Amino acid sequence: MTSTRTRGDGTVAADQQSGDDRPPGRRAPADLPTPDFARVFDEAPAPFLLLTPDLVIVHANRARLEATATTLEDTVGRHLFDVFPLNPDDPGADGVRNVADTLALTRDTRRPVTMPIQKYDIPLPDGTWVERFWSPRNVPILDDDGRVVLLLHRSDDITDYVRDRDEARQEAARGQHRVERVEADLFARTRELERLNAELRESSRRERRTADSLAGLAATVSALAAAETTSDLLERVFHHSWSALQAEVVAVALAGPGGLRVTERRDGRPVSAALDPASPLPMAVAATTGEAVLVEDAGAGDAPPAPAPGTGSWAALPLRAGGRLLGSWTLGWRGPRAFEDHDVRVLEAHAAQCAQAVDRVTRLEAERRRARETRTLAETLQRSMLTEPPAPDHLRIAVRYRPAAREAQVGGDWYDAFLSPDGATTLVVGDVTGHDRVAASVMGQLRNVLRGVVHALDAPPARALSALDRALRDLGMSTLVTALLARVEQSAADAGTGTRTLRWSSAGHLPPLLLAADGTARLLERAPELLLGVDPGVRRTDTTTPLHPGDTVVLYTDGLVERRDADLDDGLARLVEAGRALSGATVEELCDGLLTRLAPEYADDVALLALHACPQQPRTG
Repeated sequence: MTSTRTRGDGTVAADQQSGDDRPPGRRAPADLPTPDFARVFDEAPAPFLLLTPDLVIVHANRARLEATATTLEDTVGRHLFDVFPLNPDDPGADGVRNVADTLALTRDTRRPVTMPIQKYDIPLPDGTWVERFWSPRNVPILDDDGRVVLLLHRSDDITDYVRDRDEARQEAARGQHRVERVEADLFARTRELERLNAELRESSRRERRTADSLAGLAATVSALAAAETTSDLLERVFHHSWSALQAEVVAVALAGPGGLRVTERRDGRPVSAALDPASPLPMAVAATTGEAVLVEDAGAGDAPPAPAPGTGSWAALPLRAGGRLLGSWTLGWRGPRAFEDHDVRVLEAHAAQCAQAVDRVTRLEAERRRARETRTLAETLQRSMLTEPPAPDHLRIAVRYRPAAREAQVGGDWYDAFLSPDGATTLVVGDVTGHDRVAASVMGQLRNVLRGVVHALDAPPARALSALDRALRDLGMSTLVTALLARVEQSAADAGTGTRTLRWSSAGHLPPLLLAADGTARLLERAPELLLGVDPGVRRTDTTTPLHPGDTVVLYTDGLVERRDADLDDGLARLVEAGRALSGATVEELCDGLLTRLAPEYADDVALLALHACPQQPRTG
């Protein structure tokens, strides 16, 4: 027995009540083969085109490709206007534009639209255009919520019909019958298209589910690739497990030196705890055996323990990278859930991406730990060679060394200040090429050799630098070095006025900064001379500048003034401006102020030395 009921849209549906009143010979629907709608679409004799709501072509059947002399490779993924442009030789043609406007109308009204006959020409592969007339019909494909997800466009090539019609208009009696027959055929084909629309809706629903899964996986991959730490990675895994897979329970177990630790989110924050590898919990089983655990219904008698109270179904998958088990990833849902082949493949794809991200972040954190240990050792060695400056009478000296920020990277910049045998104060800044432990080691050797040269020769800076250059060659130290060596001297005559002389020589180094007692600032520039380590026989010269009471001289390395977004001249100009602004500061304040105002990049280390000439009581005879 059957009864009928009327739906809200006016259509009638039949309900089977009891018994089997099926007429003899009629087969039950379950006994019929499942139609292959994709094949039906492709083999249909009518030309069909499937488009997205923004008119990008998704598919075209064989009849459409043959009618328009196109191929799938040249059609799919392109906009309607790109595949079917307007004929440049017919500026008044508007057929393609009318089709696009009517497709938009179909999309916006969510109702089928039959268009009047349209003319738009088709470009052939040889560059010529052929005139064609079409009878278009557009049908929206809706999802379960009534939203348009695709547009089905049927456009029959009725060029022959139009030509016959035109001939029929000239010979009305002879052509009238043919026109009626063609229009009836078009009406029948439209009804056929509507039937095909209903069949394609179910296929579209399945395709939409696959597309949603792939979109969720793509978003997860992108998010996990940006993680830099384990905690950040876990937060991203929790978020995307919910957004992409609608999981209500998420837990990640990771193997570490202390065994397995599981992390899950509770009350909006991650909570970690040790996990017994022998536990029967799914997350422990997957992490130790490498086998996935899928439970569709927690109410089944043989279901293992749930990962969290109230979980109706769950999936625990191993995290594996490079043949190594890293842990497990567990998802739970409140109600029962069927895991079809498609669902399992999606979960496995997500787990593979999580495992790769865990492996990458774990390696990155290990490298950072090793780099910090190496850097601490190298920096300690370097600082041990940069001693505190002396405190000569009426002079104030301050020094700073700031290493580069990169892990496991130290530089060859150094400063030094000591008293020469004749009582003069010797100042040094230098920079060995390179940013590694070799550069730091060479710097330490150079510093000690230069001290020995200065004490042995007790000579002007130019002679001392020449002797250091020869020592580099004789000791087999093949490196390039910039250095500035200066002496602060005071003759008996100058002592009466408190004036001193700054005598210096530069081996390719940046010029000293002089901050005068009157608040002015300038660079002590001179013609550049060759770096150390190039030609030990080159002639070097000294330059002298008076130092008046209240004057300050600053020596520095290039890390203080060089920036990637500006040239060296800009950096030197900024140094002069910063020095002028800090006029009157103590040498300690001056060093800190220069580092703060210039904000040097941490790609290079910085050595900085400032000397201030204090006023002194004039000597009496």
